[in-house]
Amino acid sequence: MSTTATRVIVTGEKSSRRSLLRKERPEHLSRPGQRSRLLKESLAGYGFLSPWLLGFFGLTIIPMVYSLYLSFTSYNIFQPPRWIGFDNYIRMFTNDPAFIQSAQITLIYVLVGTPITLIAALAVAMLLNYRDKGAGFFRSAFYAPSLIGGSVSVAIVWRAMFSADGPVDNGLSLFGINLGGWVGNPDLVLPMMILLSVWMFGATMVIFLAGLKQIPKELYEAAEMDGAGAFHRFRAVTVPLLSPVIFFNLLLGLIGAFQVFASAYIISNGSGGPAGMTNFITLYLYKRGFSDGQMGYAAAIAWVLLIVVAIIAFILFRTQRSWVHYSGDSK
Repeated sequence: MSTTATRVIVTGEKSSRRSLLRKERPEHLSRPGQRSRLLKESLAGYGFLSPWLLGFFGLTIIPMVYSLYLSFTSYNIFQPPRWIGFDNYIRMFTNDPAFIQSAQITLIYVLVGTPITLIAALAVAMLLNYRDKGAGFFRSAFYAPSLIGGSVSVAIVWRAMFSADGPVDNGLSLFGINLGGWVGNPDLVLPMMILLSVWMFGATMVIFLAGLKQIPKELYEAAEMDGAGAFHRFRAVTVPLLSPVIFFNLLLGLIGAFQVFASAYIISNGSGGPAGMTNFITLYLYKRGFSDGQMGYAAAIAWVLLIVVAIIAFILFRTQRSWVHYSGDSK
């Protein structure tokens, strides 16, 4: 309790509530010019934030809200949107086999490609963690594909490598394996796309390597003294202490896998073939919106994709309590 309030209670001095609050007001707010200076600082802060705020609302929030509105309309760019309610969503799940196939292919790509990418990235990161000589060169070599992997030129090269009579097909033929190319084979084109995503594990590997560097070596030494082998050290020391990094890479990997587009578009020439096996949901969305002019339907597909990714992220965040261990955690 303040000195002023104590004097009022003990001596019986009468003072209005307003005068009491005025006397207890912080000193820095009662000085002349302090409010004006704080206001100027706040305005300056918002001024520096204004480019980001304009971009956030003008390029993200407002387009998202408008696309949500378009998802309930029939819109072909050339005519005003016409409200049709949930017809786009009903059609998507009940009368569009191409969308169902696209969703299935995308899920296979995500559920198979993401774990393989994480395993490959972690394995290489652990190898580099135990190697000091030339580690910088190998880190750069493994990281480089992730910088250029999403480019059009790499997709073109990848298509040439796995086409009929390409380097991969010719190399396999030396061992008596004649596949006739991967690009035109409906059974092999999706594994080829998964290999491309795994080849771009460099960014994930660097994050894993940074996490491994933070694990104290004393823990490995103590586990080894207790008789733990390499596998038990990995299971009891590496995985628990690396679990936050695993969670981070898993989340980003899943979100990125759902957004695959450029490589599928280039390898299939925008058709999603052969037999629709590269018709990922983002490519299907593009075809519906920009090739067929069904912008309202494409907006509905985009919102379904957003909801699916949000649900997966929510599940990961809810389940992380049982397997992600942070520093100082009591679990």
